[in-house]
Amino acid sequence: MARVLIAMAQQDADPTEVAIPWRVLRAAGHEVRFATPDGTRGHADALMLTGEGLDPWGFVPGIKRLTVVGRLLGARRDAREAWRAMERDAAFLSPRRFDALSADDFDALVLPGGHRARGIRPYLESEALQAFVVAMFEAEKPVGAICHGVVVAARAVSPTTGRSVLYGRKTTSLTWAQEGLAWTIGGVVRFWDGDYYRTYVEAPGEPAGARGVEAEVTAALASPTDYRDVPRSDPEHRRKTDGLHRDTADDARPAFVVRDGNYVSARWPGDAYTFAKTLADVLAEGRGERTP
Repeated sequence: MARVLIAMAQQDADPTEVAIPWRVLRAAGHEVRFATPDGTRGHADALMLTGEGLDPWGFVPGIKRLTVVGRLLGARRDAREAWRAMERDAAFLSPRRFDALSADDFDALVLPGGHRARGIRPYLESEALQAFVVAMFEAEKPVGAICHGVVVAARAVSPTTGRSVLYGRKTTSLTWAQEGLAWTIGGVVRFWDGDYYRTYVEAPGEPAGARGVEAEVTAALASPTDYRDVPRSDPEHRRKTDGLHRDTADDARPAFVVRDGNYVSARWPGDAYTFAKTLADVLAEGRGERTP
């Protein structure tokens, strides 16, 4: 049994990217603990958890519970059920503070995402968490990062090398194609809050995507070719990239996950099961060999 830590945002965490790995890793027999910036329990992005507020009438009290677009963009039933079960877990209700973390206390780390700027930025920008991520990488312990969680790893700069812990590694993350599409859809269906899907927005004169997840992660790598997206040759390319399909406990076809030794990365909630299962495989194998 491994001691796995899920570090998460205090507010606006993505419910799928937290709760599905919790469920999968627990089912694999591992002890799962949590950490948040100030050591109080984390909360999900309510829009992702309920789907309410993701339709053009989402600001109207009487009808906002009628969800159409919200059913497509929000967390699926299995993720909502996993989140509700996780909320009854004593470990979830008693997280550690980021500044109290030690790599000696854990065997593996999960970095989930979330995109809503007001809640996710304190997580992405935590120097204490970044230092812990460096310590976990330098101890060669398994680390899994999904969606915006990859930004935390990209920002984790080793004081020894002066480079990100992702330098020299292969990774994926939320792609600009995904982030840009969600931003466009959000600007229509949630027109009163058009930047809801963007954590960081480009300054005037900057090209679209310059402040996106893919651009920041790629900049931290040894080579742009180390950033991985679904290849056109993949027989499931459409299923993996259309934004309509998500993986399940029994169907990994829609997922795209990149493993580089003990490091596992994925793009979005639609990869969550395969992401968590791959990390569980790393734990089962012990220390993994780096991929060429």
